[in-house]
Amino acid sequence: QVQLVESGGGLVQAGGSLRLSCAASGPTFNSYTTGWFRQAPGKEREFVAAISSSGTTTYYADYVKGRFAISRDNVKNMVYLQMNSLKHEDTAVYYCGRGGYSGSVYESRRYDLWGQGTQVTVSS
Repeated sequence: QVQLVESGGGLVQAGGSLRLSCAASGPTFNSYTTGWFRQAPGKEREFVAAISSSGTTTYYADYVKGRFAISRDNVKNMVYLQMNSLKHEDTAVYYCGRGGYSGSVYESRRYDLWGQGTQVTVSS
């Protein structure tokens, strides 16, 4: 059974950095686009970044572009989200998701498997 496990969240001051990791079990993980989404209290889950199965194409939300970088290591079955210049409004639970083969990478309904999430808190 394929599972996704996020890690790397924590408490950081504004302007600081964190690196999130998404570890996947299962031999076919590198066949899927993988995305990072986040959800703040009282808000809907929103797109952050995504990366194609090969890692050659990346996608970013405007509000993280230039600050966050997504990458993957298909040998290790890992996807990473490097977050720099963090802002208070980046505070949320961050989830990685396995993307299916239809729909927009920017929309959560494309993703058919999610991890449990990791909390990121940015103090202002």
